[in-house]
Amino acid sequence: MKRAVGLLAALLLAAPGFGATPSPAPAPWRSGVAARKITPAGPIWLAGYANRAAPSDGIETDLFAKALLLDDAKGGRVVIVTMDLIGVTAEIRAHVETEVGRRFGLKPHELLLNASHTHSGPQVAPDRMLLEKIFRRAAKPADVAAVQDYHARLKQDLVELVGESLRDPRPARVEFSQARAGFAMNRRRPEANGTFTNNPYPAGPVDHDVPVLKVSGADGRIRAVLFGYACHNTTLGGSKVSGDYAGYAQRELETTYTGATALFLTGCAGDQNPYPRGATVPGQNPEDLARQHGRSLAHAVHAALAARPRPIAGPLRSALGHASLGYEPLPAKELATYTDAQHTPEVVERAKKLSALLARGERPAPFACPVQVVRFGGDLTLVALGGEAVVDYSLRLKRELAGPAAVWVAGYTNDVFGYLPSFRVLREGGYEGISANTRILNHPGRFADDAEDRVVTKAHELLRGLAP
Repeated sequence: MKRAVGLLAALLLAAPGFGATPSPAPAPWRSGVAARKITPAGPIWLAGYANRAAPSDGIETDLFAKALLLDDAKGGRVVIVTMDLIGVTAEIRAHVETEVGRRFGLKPHELLLNASHTHSGPQVAPDRMLLEKIFRRAAKPADVAAVQDYHARLKQDLVELVGESLRDPRPARVEFSQARAGFAMNRRRPEANGTFTNNPYPAGPVDHDVPVLKVSGADGRIRAVLFGYACHNTTLGGSKVSGDYAGYAQRELETTYTGATALFLTGCAGDQNPYPRGATVPGQNPEDLARQHGRSLAHAVHAALAARPRPIAGPLRSALGHASLGYEPLPAKELATYTDAQHTPEVVERAKKLSALLARGERPAPFACPVQVVRFGGDLTLVALGGEAVVDYSLRLKRELAGPAAVWVAGYTNDVFGYLPSFRVLREGGYEGISANTRILNHPGRFADDAEDRVVTKAHELLRGLAP
């Protein structure tokens, strides 16, 4: 009997979880991680809300740009860059793409830039959008200079950040899992008069998935956690710099997993807001609400990591392309309203050019919407779209791409040019469908009804072009 008990004890001690720590599994990937603080040095005009009348007046949380290199050691690699910013412009993307290609040999399809869309971060467009949409005629020369200086430094920081991630790739294991968080809610509420207002709409479509990519070193310790969620970072509306709920979620994860870097990849959040937000709860500090949402999202990541993450194998393949989106021109009567004193001379001039184009029977040139895909063997497919894609894109692509591989869909990638409405939202109209994109003629009209089909078709086309 004693011999049997001793034999059982020996077997238990030899089993994983009893006594000795199991040896780490093989690490087939190579990974590099880098982070850089991008908090503005002083007061700066914040982006996201056009009703602001002064620069920032303090810092609630620091802002960061972070880079994650994933290399399958077989010729496939991608660097995913996340930023606590309102967006990434086409000009910033082009600059970073050119420089990292020249300096580090990184190909365009191997670079993915995603922004958290915090409305408590600095304005990043230093020229037309800055002067016309945000500042109008209210800004002082020092305000414009602060944004221009920040813009120049940001581009340099992003290039150097990518270089840091490429400099020291280490053996790694990559795993995927997902959970759910429930604070995002559709914000397009239908009203009795047929319009859609920006208000909580519990019956509207949502995507509550929280996809999580876990990157561990050869020793089994977590080096990076890439996670996503489809929700605007608009809990806050004040004048202090903050990463909003996504910033708090990253901070909690990095506190919990010592030595790890947490990166937030924004989903298709164009018509999704965090609730409660702002003054929704009487007597509740909005910053406390942002902390609560951040904690809720971090807890979802914890749950995902505890839910048996599946190993991700290669090969890693990626592709980058553009969907050509046509415009429905604004009517002449509407263009005529852009000639009064409430608009800047630049907007008035653009309205005149569009009116002349319309009079000649010509249509505006189509818009090139970036679409990027990353395939992790047969285990995971990531589709990243430009613009503020509404949630319909995520739901449709997950449905159409459903199969053995998990599907992750992101928006706000490579060029946040404004809203990317679906067919449903275009037909309904309203802010995300039309007015947000045309209010200062940053787009010459609403997108044509086939915009959604063109974007989804491009994603399918790019994926078909990747080797299995």
